[in-house]
Amino acid sequence: MNSTTVFAALFAFAAVTSLTNVTRGAEAEQPAASADEAKLTPQEQAEKDSRKACKIEICKAFHSKTATGEISCHVIKSWRKKRIAKLVSKLKVNWPFGGVHCSTDLNIEREDLVKAMTEPKVEITFQKHSVTCSIESAKSGAKEFKFELTPKVKFENGKATEAHANWGKIEAPTLIKSAMWTATAADNTVNLLSGTIVDEVNDFISKHCDEVKDEWAAQQ
Repeated sequence: MNSTTVFAALFAFAAVTSLTNVTRGAEAEQPAASADEAKLTPQEQAEKDSRKACKIEICKAFHSKTATGEISCHVIKSWRKKRIAKLVSKLKVNWPFGGVHCSTDLNIEREDLVKAMTEPKVEITFQKHSVTCSIESAKSGAKEFKFELTPKVKFENGKATEAHANWGKIEAPTLIKSAMWTATAADNTVNLLSGTIVDEVNDFISKHCDEVKDEWAAQQ
């Protein structure tokens, strides 16, 4: 799988499906980083602060017995080159680019999150989302690409058990688009990445919602 596609998948799972990395602080995402690497830049701190309210709303809905209305958040996330390289190396992929900046308008029905936690078995199809990413490049400048996906997740007794990214339209420079199309088409057919989504969803609902429990519990 092309490195750009791997990154796109990681961000998509975080921003749209799992809702975890995109709402966690950079220091939590880099447990083995040096002191300098773990220190947030002003931009990273601003991004982290901007995501907290969204995280609280999502966790509150997951842990409610009744909830209606839509959660809408503009989510942004910058990934350092070293962090991306470490992530994709686990998939035996090299990362030849610099850091990446991504954003998406996240829209989730609170009722769907309640169903995920309260019904014995349920399959939730989330809204179609568009993710925009910009790859840093000292030689050729920033390269932007966009992609769509409509995630679907099955839950049993409050835990995710199966997931599909359901990749859609891709807009990108020719080389990036070609690689992304090949990989996403394969994932749509064989569902190679279901386990990654499932693990991230369950991790978010439990451990990461606990990080802001005081805030969302006070609003119940």
